[in-house]
Amino acid sequence: MTLRSHVHGLAHVGIRVHDLARSRAFYEQLGFIFEWGPAGPEPVAMRHPGGLELNFILNARAPSEPNILMDTPQKHAGITHLALKIDDVDSVESALAEAGIPISGKRGHAPVRALFVRDPDGNVIELAAD
Repeated sequence: MTLRSHVHGLAHVGIRVHDLARSRAFYEQLGFIFEWGPAGPEPVAMRHPGGLELNFILNARAPSEPNILMDTPQKHAGITHLALKIDDVDSVESALAEAGIPISGKRGHAPVRALFVRDPDGNVIELAAD
């Protein structure tokens, strides 16, 4: 039996954060629901009704620092963003504005196919309609 036959899907994504309360509040706006934690300094689990689980690793040392993967001239290996499926870019853009979440970028031109936002720790989230 090959290794590939043992892998069945995504279990969770770990995201390093500084402040649990502000991260939890942000991700709740995206539909994630608190599941459990913390268990020591890590993790805290939040789950989206679509099945995706996020584990917050609670040891980012400062409340606001550059994202080493996205905000520095040197390009380091690593996961650059999390992409969530959305149904309608225009409606999501309006909902983000209403929630006070700034859009940091867009992908696609007429029609726009994805919006990008940053969580409170600078982690990039793509909201993709394709």
